[in-house]
Amino acid sequence: MQPSVAELLRSARVYDLEQPRFAGMPIHPAHRPGYYYALHRRHRDGYQPEKYGPRSGASGTLVMMEHSGTHIDALCHQACGLKLYGEIPVESVETPAGFKKLGIETVEPLVGRGVLLDVASWKKQAILPAKYSISAQELQACADSEGVTVQAGDVLLVRTGFATTWQDEGRYLEAAGVGKSGTLWAAERGVRAVGADNMAWDAPDERDPESGATLFGHLYLLPQKGIYIIENLNLEELARDRCYAFGFVCLPLKFRGATGSPVRPVAVV
Repeated sequence: MQPSVAELLRSARVYDLEQPRFAGMPIHPAHRPGYYYALHRRHRDGYQPEKYGPRSGASGTLVMMEHSGTHIDALCHQACGLKLYGEIPVESVETPAGFKKLGIETVEPLVGRGVLLDVASWKKQAILPAKYSISAQELQACADSEGVTVQAGDVLLVRTGFATTWQDEGRYLEAAGVGKSGTLWAAERGVRAVGADNMAWDAPDERDPESGATLFGHLYLLPQKGIYIIENLNLEELARDRCYAFGFVCLPLKFRGATGSPVRPVAVV
């Protein structure tokens, strides 16, 4: 008799791929102020043992950009020539309350096969050089070295090593990323989503000579190919255990019309 999914999960190893969230964590300049949390109701504020007995409660106020911490981009997050994925003109769906199409609530749970390409370790480095651009040739060579093949429908994760600098915003914002050829390589394999342990998947400051765009991956993957981008991942434990293929689960929150969502992705082996 085949074991049930529940039985398999009970014996599985789960890797938490989310970075901790806190005031002062790295934030992309376009998404400041980023993150703020404060207690709104404290236990002693409403403590009335004569009315409620010994029970008390606390709750807080959270203010954050969608694109802060570990998060996923909705397809409406980026446009190419003011057109979203599917050639949808932005003016036809953009409202003050969010997007009428392609908002984050339309993103189904990502549940499937994940692949880690640990480029930093493949290059025998703890951390890649700042602003280093990872090429298609390097992604392919890394995959060959690990003995994995990136397949259609996979979620492709790329490790630069910069997750270890999460406490240092200045250094983290200069993390290595994937260059244009690497982005094209990933899209050609039909991946469902990509992600990296950096702020934006892309190599920062790199400008595509053909389109003149920075963040080519954002220009190409979201509005032209319909491929999601997951940012600010922590891939250190996966890399330590040389776990290159795994079950991947990522659940965006259903913020209607929003351009992104915080997530807590996990790898299951």
